[in-house]
Amino acid sequence: MLKVGLTGGIGAGKSEVSRLLVECGAVLIDADRIAREVVAPGTPGLAAVVDAFGEEVLTPDGSLDRPRLGSVVFADPEKLAVLNSIVHPLVGARSRELENAAAEDAVVVHDVPLLTENGLAPLYDLVIVVDAAPATQLDRLVRLRGMTEEDARARMAAQATREKRREIADIVIDNDVPLEDLQRRVRDVWAELVRRARRTQEATREPLQE
Repeated sequence: MLKVGLTGGIGAGKSEVSRLLVECGAVLIDADRIAREVVAPGTPGLAAVVDAFGEEVLTPDGSLDRPRLGSVVFADPEKLAVLNSIVHPLVGARSRELENAAAEDAVVVHDVPLLTENGLAPLYDLVIVVDAAPATQLDRLVRLRGMTEEDARARMAAQATREKRREIADIVIDNDVPLEDLQRRVRDVWAELVRRARRTQEATREPLQE
């Protein structure tokens, strides 16, 4: 098994790259999706969040009111740390379950938006960074996601810098290119990941006894 960390700044196009890798045959473990699942209605995770922040972070139907919770925690580093102490272990445990269920020769791609910020690179055999110029990110956030320019710039500023992400990258995928070029690049990267996975599997096999 090859464990790959995939990250990139907001608006860089990481989701498109992860989709293309899945088409190639990767097993995708999406940290954002798992983070939503572990605080779904009826879960111990949601109960812990309510214990910490009160029932005002719930919507009328009993699900988590993400915008309201966000307004509480992102203005207060201590409260954000409390939330992370609840959610991160649950996400980590579920990610390990999914990873352990994958085949021995699988390429497992962990899609982790804050991989750089949280110092998670050592958890993976290699790290792929999806890279785009800040101007490209800004354009995508405003034009495709409907953000205001002010909000988009604030989101970008809250993340690690482009340089910090590139520092931890074993492979950089440039996404300042047409889709056809991106598809070609991802196929090339996939071929390299498969080669590395095979080498990893061969290296972990015990030698045959004579």
